[in-house]
Amino acid sequence: MIKKNVKIGNITIGNGFPIVFIAGPCVIESFESALDHAKKLKVITDKIGVPFIFKASYDKANRSSITSFRGPGLTNGIKILRDIKKETGVKVLSDVHSADEINIAGEVLDIIQIPAFLSRQTDLLVKAAKTGKPVNVKKAQFMSPEEMNNVVAKLEDSGNKNILLTERGTSFGYNTLINDFRSLVIMAKTGYPVIYDATHSVQKPGALGKASGGDSEYILPLSKAAIACGVDAIFLEVHENPEKALSDGPNMLKLDKFEKFIKEILKIAEVSR
Repeated sequence: MIKKNVKIGNITIGNGFPIVFIAGPCVIESFESALDHAKKLKVITDKIGVPFIFKASYDKANRSSITSFRGPGLTNGIKILRDIKKETGVKVLSDVHSADEINIAGEVLDIIQIPAFLSRQTDLLVKAAKTGKPVNVKKAQFMSPEEMNNVVAKLEDSGNKNILLTERGTSFGYNTLINDFRSLVIMAKTGYPVIYDATHSVQKPGALGKASGGDSEYILPLSKAAIACGVDAIFLEVHENPEKALSDGPNMLKLDKFEKFIKEILKIAEVSR
């Protein structure tokens, strides 16, 4: 199937174009931390010559505990992302949690992301679509890949065909996610680019009681399998020191492993594509 291509500035995600790497810390911990990560990730991706989009959440609205760090919030978070764009020239992605956030977030974000838990929220999808910006929807852990056809229809009916679909694992009992790699092939039948979320796919939601656990050792092998299945981009959370990260540390890739990760992925892409 010939997929539709989605353009984000000078980056194109889609059939036949280079694998795009969407990477960054789970949450904006501070301006200095986010900017430092964006710069270091850009140096690595520029060195290898791969397309890069920076991701970081301004608000983690679905943390396990009421006491968990959520981020700087919409106003300050969007300002930080705007400043990072200005200083580094990178494109940015972040997730929105309500229709009320979209007007402000849409002014800065190059890709508006719909979190997995909210992927069926019609009002949120419609409002995001009407910005005209590319919209990346993460398939909910409780949804089948076939159900994403309904999500696509909501976005298209709202006048937007700049659609990206992301696989981030499926619930398997309590506190465990698994990957059914048929999902990548099935979602590709929509005609839109498919992204593999390599780090949330190895997450163990709520497994630590007041926080999520994870198995970061499986990030690379599962990503290789996703590339072999034909995905167009890899989404992954990267942190200089995952053990001290304020969110999702157990399932994040350590920054000093990012360059080797990209090179290993490109080997598979060269063969499978």
